[in-house]
Amino acid sequence: MKKESTHLPLFILGGVILYFLSGMVDELRVYQGASIAVYVIAISSLILLTGYSGQVSLGHGALLAIGAYSAAISKNELGFPVLASFIVAVIITAAGGALLGAAAARLSGPYLAGTTLALAVGLPSLANQFEILGGEQGLLFDVGFPPLSLGEDFTQYKWFFWIAGLAALISMWLVNNILKSRYGRTWRAGRANDVAAQLAGINTGRSKVLAFTISAGIAGLSGALLSMTIGTVSPSAFPLALSFSLLTGAVLAGITTLGGVILGAFVLVAIPEVADVIAHRLGASEGVTTNLPGLIVSGLLILTVLFVPNGPVEQHRARKAKHEALLGSKHK
Repeated sequence: MKKESTHLPLFILGGVILYFLSGMVDELRVYQGASIAVYVIAISSLILLTGYSGQVSLGHGALLAIGAYSAAISKNELGFPVLASFIVAVIITAAGGALLGAAAARLSGPYLAGTTLALAVGLPSLANQFEILGGEQGLLFDVGFPPLSLGEDFTQYKWFFWIAGLAALISMWLVNNILKSRYGRTWRAGRANDVAAQLAGINTGRSKVLAFTISAGIAGLSGALLSMTIGTVSPSAFPLALSFSLLTGAVLAGITTLGGVILGAFVLVAIPEVADVIAHRLGASEGVTTNLPGLIVSGLLILTVLFVPNGPVEQHRARKAKHEALLGSKHK
């Protein structure tokens, strides 16, 4: 495990940088920073599932919704502390992912993608069927404020930023270790050639279920953190567009690499602000303003698939490796 742990100092350094940044920017940027941290976790779960195990999910937003509702119910109805409610969100969503993964192990390609898409479409409507889920208005999710005084300048959004940022750093470190372990190698082998992996003694069905379970647990944490930042859990917070946005972020990050998740998350958070600026300059109607972010997301997804299918970060890394190989061959 030595190789997997070498990045720990980098993650600790990232935490220190985030700590100082939170005191240097305004409230809006702090809130956006918390949103970026939430998307980093969600995109990393999608990269683990799709990029490494080869299982395509078009409805990942539904897993975020399960985590969000689990956290809110455990806190509001059962009186769990905030940290315990996040843990419950991970466990419940991972259990749901295991059930979905058991079905996914028998599916592939468009069938699996269609199943996850149907889940994302159908799951929000369940909120109207069960009173405990709060209907269309949803549930409040108030994580409260730290019991100790951290100064007058320490606001609620900074508290969200600290929680989400710390969760993102821990999640990224864990996912990085998992992907570099034998489990990650097993998933890559199954993705590359399922038959060859089985002949090598790999139980690909069990491997897929494990990938779906871990990915779902991470997505559940992201959903709980997302509900924390907006203060509520409702069907409108987890629309189908969220699933497509996460997929776009994963493609932008590089679906087969974890290194670009911050880029993908940053773009997703910046898109609404960019769309608002464009709409105001064009004097667009309210309908155009509402739909413009989705149009930008769709356009980015298409352009990325066409021109940089492995993501900008992985594309740059591949060019750098090719350049170094050419230089090496010339020196020889």
